Amino acid sequence: MNIDKTDTAVVFIDPQNDVLSESGKNWGAVGASVTENKTVENMERIFKAAKENGFGVFISPHYFYPTDKGWKMNGPLEADEFATGTFARSGPLDLSGFINSGADWLDRFKPYIEDGATIVASPHKVFGPQTNDLVLQLRKRNIKNILLGGMLANMCVESHLRELLEQGFEVAVIKDATAGPRHPVWGDGYRAAMVNYQFLAHAVMATDDVINAMS
Repeated sequence: MNIDKTDTAVVFIDPQNDVLSESGKNWGAVGASVTENKTVENMERIFKAAKENGFGVFISPHYFYPTDKGWKMNGPLEADEFATGTFARSGPLDLSGFINSGADWLDRFKPYIEDGATIVASPHKVFGPQTNDLVLQLRKRNIKNILLGGMLANMCVESHLRELLEQGFEVAVIKDATAGPRHPVWGDGYRAAMVNYQFLAHAVMATDDVINAMS
């Protein structure tokens, strides 16, 4: 996989408080993995390197609006997200209560995401980018190769990986710029994702190697 700023971009999934902040609604499930991987620190290093070296940065966020509570069927994680108010917003055009909420960006990421150059896609609604405009935004800029990270490793990140591969992109997953939940019955989501990434992605890379490749 050739990493060049002319056709390669960073794509981060859900860089939001509810999955990356100690005060987030899901910290109990993901905190250990985030801490062990230094996920937040590594994501910030990738943000910084991308901006310094002229690589495009794309965000695929997760938001739920009050009308989404009308869904008639949900998987176990979706049901839990609605029950806890994860990624909740007041509405698609209503930002009341948004600042510093669980759906907001992690504070240390805001200078990179809100710099006027980062592309924020419309929200994905379950796990993958089939429900938002991420692929369109990438295609319109002739992006062919993707450096992928964010949250959660075995759900939204893996779902984005699978769809982006089906759409014809080359994808490298940044293995320490992601993290997964641990569940006493379901198991370790991060370990499950690492197995699947090896089978699926064009490359599975550490943050140090990605930064070196972007330099």
